[in-house]
Amino acid sequence: MSLQSLALIEKWPVPTAAAAVVRADGTVLGTHGPVTRPFALASVTKPLAAYAVLVAYEEGAVELDEAAGPEGSTVRHLLAHTSGLAFDEHRVTAPPGQRRLYSNAGFEQLGDHLAKATEIPFGEYLRQAVLEPLGMASTTLDGSPAKDGVSTVDDLVRFATEVQAPRLLDPRTVAEAMTVQYPGTKGVLPGYGHQNPNDWGLGFEIRDSKSPHWTGGSSSPRTFGHFGQSGTFLWIDPDAGVACVALTDRPFGTWATETWPAFTDAVLTELGR
Repeated sequence: MSLQSLALIEKWPVPTAAAAVVRADGTVLGTHGPVTRPFALASVTKPLAAYAVLVAYEEGAVELDEAAGPEGSTVRHLLAHTSGLAFDEHRVTAPPGQRRLYSNAGFEQLGDHLAKATEIPFGEYLRQAVLEPLGMASTTLDGSPAKDGVSTVDDLVRFATEVQAPRLLDPRTVAEAMTVQYPGTKGVLPGYGHQNPNDWGLGFEIRDSKSPHWTGGSSSPRTFGHFGQSGTFLWIDPDAGVACVALTDRPFGTWATETWPAFTDAVLTELGR
């Protein structure tokens, strides 16, 4: 089966784009564009980093509710963007658990915390815990666990398959990652303004009733994933039973807010959502 809706990426005003849709059993329903080309992920790095932290949690290297980051904050707060840290600065702007302050600095402190706990540099831990077991040979992280990942559509299809049908983690851990942490928390979704509530799981953004949003109008409220400022996204819709990856080489902007929702709706419509 080849999804014709994926060809819509040819109309995006970007130099290069690639996309794929995959089912939970690993069946690739369609691809379009250079799926083996490496792209900068920007914040789509975060779900990969979060998955590594969850592997460390299951291995007993860290606990979700142990202290990490600013005073009063925990690993869970950092994963859920409620540590109180600013967006791109290592300064506290709110008490932990009170506001959803999307924070690159929080994921950097998370990476430092894990590196100290495991005595392994975070990028190396990610490689050993997630990338290598999943065969993601074209994916690298040299820098910030918040935004410096590089990957291909092919590799992210492997990751999306894992998240839908976990082998590296207990399914209950992944279910927790897609469950709203600190329900009712308000905050700004970068690029989409203030959301009340601004729901988030453990490293994954949860769609719920957010509007506007980068997924589709027909995406289920349980849809979760992430988008990146490099013009990238990965969403998983448990109700539709599929995940979608799209990578580009044009920074996120109005072009993305205008094209991504219609693209997602076209994919879900073709799948008979």
